[in-house]
Amino acid sequence: MDVILRDDIKGLGYKNDIVSVKPGYGRNYLIPQGLAVIASASNLKMAEENTRQAAHKAEKIKGDAEAIASKLGDLVIEIPAKAGESGKIFGAVTSLQVADVLKEKGFDIDRRKISFNQDIKNLGEYTAEIDLHKEVKHEITIKVIEG
Repeated sequence: MDVILRDDIKGLGYKNDIVSVKPGYGRNYLIPQGLAVIASASNLKMAEENTRQAAHKAEKIKGDAEAIASKLGDLVIEIPAKAGESGKIFGAVTSLQVADVLKEKGFDIDRRKISFNQDIKNLGEYTAEIDLHKEVKHEITIKVIEG
């Protein structure tokens, strides 16, 4: 079943993308939640028109994302966490904690755009990927320190 996405969905696609999904996922989740519409001929024309009209806005958004990525640069953020003697922290570092630290440094980034390649459950250095735009992704270094 082909659907046109109305919003960015992590792991599936970005707004106005045409994606193939299983019929049950489309009918029972994406369409009722308002996240997608069926890719009919009229809906395809509307999506193309929306994409065409938003093309110049998309360039500006991409430019803004690239500017944020260049400001982030090789940023290393430190997150204090309570840890046991073996270095294992109590709980885990989440994207919300990373977003809060970034906000303190002047970067307003949504926590849903931050992802980790592994769970952060020990002291040490990790990398996080920030999805600023569908063509602009940036990695930052996270140091989990005893705190």
